[in-house]
Amino acid sequence: MEYHTQKEPLILAEYGRHVQDMVNHTLSIADRDERTKAANAVVQIMTQLNPSYRDNEELIHKLWDDLHQMASYKLDIDAPYPIPERKEMVVAERIQYPDQKFSYKHYGKIIEGLIEAARKMEDLEERKALTEMIANLMKKSYLTYNRDSVNDEMLADQLKKMSDGELSLEDNFRFHHTNDILSKNRKNTPTNARSSINNKAKSKRKWQKK
Repeated sequence: MEYHTQKEPLILAEYGRHVQDMVNHTLSIADRDERTKAANAVVQIMTQLNPSYRDNEELIHKLWDDLHQMASYKLDIDAPYPIPERKEMVVAERIQYPDQKFSYKHYGKIIEGLIEAARKMEDLEERKALTEMIANLMKKSYLTYNRDSVNDEMLADQLKKMSDGELSLEDNFRFHHTNDILSKNRKNTPTNARSSINNKAKSKRKWQKK
């Protein structure tokens, strides 16, 4: 099992791990137009998590500022507001989630919230993009508990069930490869991080001796 203490610290804890993963995924999109669509979808999710922000321009502006902060101010998109000034990064502590019943415990309440938000989207392209992002987040969460293998067809079926049949993946959709996900998870473990620091220290000592 992978614990939260083994993962990279959250930049803004109030949005949770999965929103941060969606921001990271948005940063990885090469096409600027698609990246902009994904960013808009993430802000919609952030609005769903903060319903009191809806129809309040000042608070919506804050959500976009928070998006840029979670993206380390590296997000090149057509945003409705300018990129804010860089804020000092604060390491977030692990937050305690309320004790609630989940349809699938390993996905947690956040993914269920994302699914509900996607179901309410009227723009079909944004809905499709968010559905695919959710599917890959489900696979990543599943592999946290089942490191050896995962059935992509099962994940697609669970996504459909959790959305009451409203969200489905197209036939040409391909999940992120299991080995790629596991490889990234291993790189983020404290053991590998300490190993990298030790190797850098050894290289520095060798350079100083020359």
